Amino acid sequence: MRFIATYRQVLALLAPDRGVAWFLAFASLALAGLSFLEPVLFGRVVDLLSRTDVMPADRVWMEATTLLGLWAAVGLAGIVAGVATALLADRMAHRNRLRIMHLYFQHVLAMPLSFHGDTQTGRLMKVMLVGTDNLFSLWLSFFREHLTTLFAVIVLLPLTLFMNWRLASLLIVLVAVFCVVATMVVKRTEKAQARVEQLHSRLAGTAQDTLANVMVVQAFTRLSAEARLFGDIMRQVIDNQYPVLTWWAIVSVLTRSASTICVISIFILGTVLHMRGAASVGEIVAFMGLATLLIGRLEGAVAFLARLVFQMPGLEELFGILAAKSTVPERPDALDLPQAQGAVAFEDVGFAYPGGPPILTAVTFTAAPGRTIALVGQTGAGKSTCMALLQRLWDPSSGRITLDGHDLRDLTLDSLRRHIGVVFQDSMLFNRTIRENLLVGRPDATPEQLEHAARMAEAWDFILRQPKGLDTTVGERGSTLSGGQKQRLAIARALLKDPPVLILDEATSALDTATEARVQKALAALMHGRTTFIIAHRLSTVRDADEILVFESGEIVERGGFSELVQMDGRFAGLVKTQLAVQALPKVPEAV
Repeated sequence: MRFIATYRQVLALLAPDRGVAWFLAFASLALAGLSFLEPVLFGRVVDLLSRTDVMPADRVWMEATTLLGLWAAVGLAGIVAGVATALLADRMAHRNRLRIMHLYFQHVLAMPLSFHGDTQTGRLMKVMLVGTDNLFSLWLSFFREHLTTLFAVIVLLPLTLFMNWRLASLLIVLVAVFCVVATMVVKRTEKAQARVEQLHSRLAGTAQDTLANVMVVQAFTRLSAEARLFGDIMRQVIDNQYPVLTWWAIVSVLTRSASTICVISIFILGTVLHMRGAASVGEIVAFMGLATLLIGRLEGAVAFLARLVFQMPGLEELFGILAAKSTVPERPDALDLPQAQGAVAFEDVGFAYPGGPPILTAVTFTAAPGRTIALVGQTGAGKSTCMALLQRLWDPSSGRITLDGHDLRDLTLDSLRRHIGVVFQDSMLFNRTIRENLLVGRPDATPEQLEHAARMAEAWDFILRQPKGLDTTVGERGSTLSGGQKQRLAIARALLKDPPVLILDEATSALDTATEARVQKALAALMHGRTTFIIAHRLSTVRDADEILVFESGEIVERGGFSELVQMDGRFAGLVKTQLAVQALPKVPEAV
């Protein structure tokens, strides 16, 4: 069954704690043995008391004292083993839950953009939280209860055959009925529960998507529509969940009925055997105790099995994401480049998304250290894709990209991205303090270096005006700041990182004209001595670039300096004329 393979994976995650796990396994075996001894000793005491009329009183007292002392020792040992098992199991489950959560978080962060583009953030969060909670409960219940049940069924149940095989056969039949019923219901419900889990993931993804765009929802009066969409998914969850719940309710009734029938059968058969002299009163009492104990454990096992069926789809989602392979894998012998000079070369690079049309075709250019290269063209021409390939967010479909002569695929991802600084078109800020956002690229920067970078980016003055200065929290995605302020923080962040290769993706698009002029001076100082790539639609910002690459439909159709390209009167000149014509349009007078 699938759930057995999943359960094996759950237990395999405890490999770092295998010593503790083995100790808990031996403790569970001891608990199973001790729990088996208690009803047996009780039956011996009953047999002893039933023979008081044929045995001397002092002998009865001596044997009774011995049995009671042994019984007390067994009970005390069971208490000690139970406390040790519960304590160690709790700590191990908590420790490994957090370890797997951390492992999952690291793994997802390292996955490429192709993975995140196909997977909703809400689903990723739900899988992490629900999956690790399921792991915790399974580990805890396995070592606290169900490993003992397993030992009781596999090891100790056959031992009852040596006590009285007739009465033992009833217990074996009971266990067989439990197994058959549980197997049948698992087969009927596991697919339906998988569908329920998919709907739960869809529910989480829908909620995250709506909350992330709450401004759009409110601005376009989508409150009722989004709530209705959420409610529709909830109804689908209920429609698919109810049949599963019904089947496991039937299992509960059947197992309870089988338990009651088994206890009555043991009493009837035991009475018949006693009348024939084939079973003592003590044996009957012992088997009644064993049956009650085993029934309680089997009912717990069925409840656990039901919970595992409910949790299995979530666990499979967790294991599926943990097993996902990166589309930009790092080679085992990848080079950790200690210091880059900044020489970049694209050699006949082609790229297409999986199953999609070509985005780039035969792109070839070189950027010597300290040179400034501008990439211009219409939206969708391939400029940003080129820079994504340079950061190795994707790998080229053909050709190669090198940094200081090294193929990017031969470098470690950390060392590659450590040498590249980016100022994004959409300045992405964490919901943390200004200080923490600036230190993202250089955590060890001194206060003086941080202030210097902020001043160069024309950000220091507005930082000081914030309620707590550098310790002011900027809100989710920098929601408490204006567009220009966010962009200046992004520029300061790149300045602080001090990389040999710099990518400016519409870095000044959110700034007003006066601030842009000041930041351009700061960027000019930052760009000095670095290999810089400028993606720009505002062509005035690329006038001083050493080389301009004009992209169209994923190809470089023109290249050269600003004046040279204008004189060619080609595509670049057409773009310049278009922008100049737009800027020359008269402003529409305001209505009085």
